[in-house]
Amino acid sequence: MEYIFTLKYQLADTQGDPQALVERLGEEGCDDALVGVGLPGRLALEFTRVADSADSAVRSALADVARAVPSATLIEVTPDLVGLTDVAELVGVSRQNMRQLMLAHAGSFPAPVHEGSTSIWHLADVLAWLQARGGYVLAGGLMDVARAALQVNVAREGQRLLD
Repeated sequence: MEYIFTLKYQLADTQGDPQALVERLGEEGCDDALVGVGLPGRLALEFTRVADSADSAVRSALADVARAVPSATLIEVTPDLVGLTDVAELVGVSRQNMRQLMLAHAGSFPAPVHEGSTSIWHLADVLAWLQARGGYVLAGGLMDVARAALQVNVAREGQRLLD
C-alpha cells in the first residue's frame, strides 16, 4: 500500500550545499520523497512510500534519512498535530461542521493536546472518534499514518525528557 507522510528535521549549521544534500538523500533511499530545503537549517521530506504498513513506511524513511544526514534532528512526523481546519480538509467537511461536532459532543470528542485560541489535537484521536461515529470516508492509509506519526512523535518527546 502507498502511504503519504512528511518528516521535518532541524539541520546542523554545517550542512553545506542543498543540492548535495538532496543527492545524498536520493542515494540513501529517499527517492520517493519531495525534498524541501527552503528554510535555512530545516529539511522537510514529503514521502509517498510503498510498504506493508504505515509503521514500516515511516520507520524505513526515518532510517533512510538517518543514513543520509546523521546529524539531522527530527522535529516531527506529520500528519499528527492538527487543528479543526486540518481535520475538516482531510475528511472533506467544512471547518464549521467540525466545530459543531466538537461542541455538540463535548463529552466524547477527543481532548485537545493544547487548548487555546487555536486548539490542537492528535489526528489519530480525532479520526478514531469520527470512524466510531460512522459516515466519514478517510483516505486510504490516513488513519494508519496518523497512528504511526503519533507513536514516533510521542516516543521522540519521551526520549527528550530522559536526555
